[in-house]
Amino acid sequence: MLFGWMKRYVPRSLYGRAALILIAPVVTIQLVLSIVFIQRHYEGVTRQMTSSVVYELQYALDVLNSAPSLKVAQQEAERLGKSLAMTIEIPSSYPAYEERKFYDLSGRVMIETVRDKIDSLQAVDLASTIRTVSFRFETRWSDVSITLSRRRVAASNPHQLLVLMVFVSILLTVIAYIFLRNQLRPIKQMAAAAEEFGKGRIVPFKPTGALEVRSAGNAFLDMRSRIDRHIEQRTMMLSGVSHDLRTPLTRLKLGLSMIEQTSDAKELQRDVADMERLIDEFLAFARGDLVDEIQSVDPIALLEEAVRRARVDGMEVSITSATSDGRASLRPMAMERALENLIGNALRYGSRAGVSVCMDEHKVRFTVEDDGPGIPEDQREQAVQPFVRLDNARNQDRGSGVGLGLAIANDIARRHGGSLTLSKSQSLGGLRIDLSLPR
Repeated sequence: MLFGWMKRYVPRSLYGRAALILIAPVVTIQLVLSIVFIQRHYEGVTRQMTSSVVYELQYALDVLNSAPSLKVAQQEAERLGKSLAMTIEIPSSYPAYEERKFYDLSGRVMIETVRDKIDSLQAVDLASTIRTVSFRFETRWSDVSITLSRRRVAASNPHQLLVLMVFVSILLTVIAYIFLRNQLRPIKQMAAAAEEFGKGRIVPFKPTGALEVRSAGNAFLDMRSRIDRHIEQRTMMLSGVSHDLRTPLTRLKLGLSMIEQTSDAKELQRDVADMERLIDEFLAFARGDLVDEIQSVDPIALLEEAVRRARVDGMEVSITSATSDGRASLRPMAMERALENLIGNALRYGSRAGVSVCMDEHKVRFTVEDDGPGIPEDQREQAVQPFVRLDNARNQDRGSGVGLGLAIANDIARRHGGSLTLSKSQSLGGLRIDLSLPR
């Protein structure tokens, strides 16, 4: 892009960009008005005023040059000074070099005008005092200095106009920013509501502001309602189907137990057991979605409870690290289910597991590691999909799952606005799973 380099200097927030859009034109107008109009106008006025005074200076110099002696020239200087409202000193006591402050632009114009019209000009003093200006000229008798009021040769700097312009600009900018903030507030509220909804929380939101902002807010509310209805319908259907499957599954299990225990019958019984675990996963997940609400919980206590339950079932699991500086807003039942799935998954394909929790001011991260064979990097994204069993990469001697453990944990993480990440464990050598959630 032509102006792509400007992106690094543009504010990232909406308020910052709005302020830039508001302030940049005001500052530009001030600069253009100050430099192009005000300075050029005052330079023109200064040139005209200086040209009028040049005639008086030239007349005084002509009188001094025509005097028969230095004494007469001094007398004429005193007389001309009174009549022309000047201080004429001959011989001059002022230095023979030019003094002017760098920001005195009207003084530069004044010096150029006098130098163009009077060749005998030697120096101009504009720095000693701001109220007067002193010229040093060469005459036939001696150098002469002529001092007169600055107001006679240069227009006064437009300080009052500039101060008034800056004050009014600041006042209008503040007023405009207040109105602009009122227009941006509904956008920030909608963004906050969308962020909370992404974390599984529904906060009150009422569209306000301009018509376009109201339209976007209403569209967001409609979208949120449709997604919420879809989740509720999916959860209800999942719960109902899983519950209804228990009856024929129980009859099938009973029938298999009454027939001869051949190898084929045992295979069917294992299939029935897998179906039971699948239905249990469905029911637990659906039950958690229906009754679980976001609460302020202690992540360490949550992890310790999951580890305690795993040890009761005879699993070898230990807490390697637990750091926390407070509580987090989580769904406790869903999180317990996710941790149980992750620990069970780790110990199904490994002999031991290590878990940890770490929390900062922005997020909380649960980590589960095992010493199993792990999952190849090119299959990790596929591993969190429902009903996917990577038995070729995992140890089947430890049993096989139904392909929902990681998928349910991943879904719980997303419902909290977080993520589930799979990687290689550096400490145990197997699989490492990071469950990261916002606080």
